[in-house]
Amino acid sequence: MHSVKEKASNAASAAKEHVDIFKAKTEEKAEKAEARTKEEKDIAEERRKAKEAEAKMELHESKAGHAGEKLEGKHAHHHMGHAIGGLHGSAPYTAIPDTATNPLGGHHHGHPKTF
Repeated sequence: MHSVKEKASNAASAAKEHVDIFKAKTEEKAEKAEARTKEEKDIAEERRKAKEAEAKMELHESKAGHAGEKLEGKHAHHHMGHAIGGLHGSAPYTAIPDTATNPLGGHHHGHPKTF
């Protein structure tokens, strides 16, 4: 599930992409209106396509950045609990091997192991 901050950032980036594409199309129309040859019109079209591709690339880069920021925030929060007293859940973490509390070894999940 996306965080609200990430969704808002993605929406802002998408809006910027739409504005950039609109500007590219407007500039293409102006260049085509001034163009005198077919080659000049083709160049104007290619410029528009390049600008649209750049806008889409920037959108994907910013979305990846937003997802990265979200992950960095989760990792910082996750490790912070271990750095301050080494808490694991609500009880302090102790380094007792599982075999001391569960002679069969491994994690005991509340159900008996049957062999």
